[in-house]
Amino acid sequence: MIDLMAVADGKRPAPVSVYRALAFLLDNGLAHRLESKNAFVVCGHAHAAGEPVVFLICEQCGEVKEATTPGLTRELTTLCASAEFRARTRVVEIAGRCANCAGG
Repeated sequence: MIDLMAVADGKRPAPVSVYRALAFLLDNGLAHRLESKNAFVVCGHAHAAGEPVVFLICEQCGEVKEATTPGLTRELTTLCASAEFRARTRVVEIAGRCANCAGG
């Protein structure tokens, strides 16, 4: 990310500035972290703060689609309540192949 920012305006930002910017984007729901890829993606889906998010990650081309559904919200809320667990995040990553890579 630092290299991309340096190309844009010719100045290399300090790493702490990049981390602060990423923290702001994450805190405000404008980006998500993909743990399995150690990467960040722009939030491309209008969802409520704290609503569970599912990332469908194509292992072949790298495409990432973001999805959510009220049913998932209900089920995860029930699951956490029955386990007496308070979730900090509710992100699911599913790896596989997109329609293009799977052949249609």
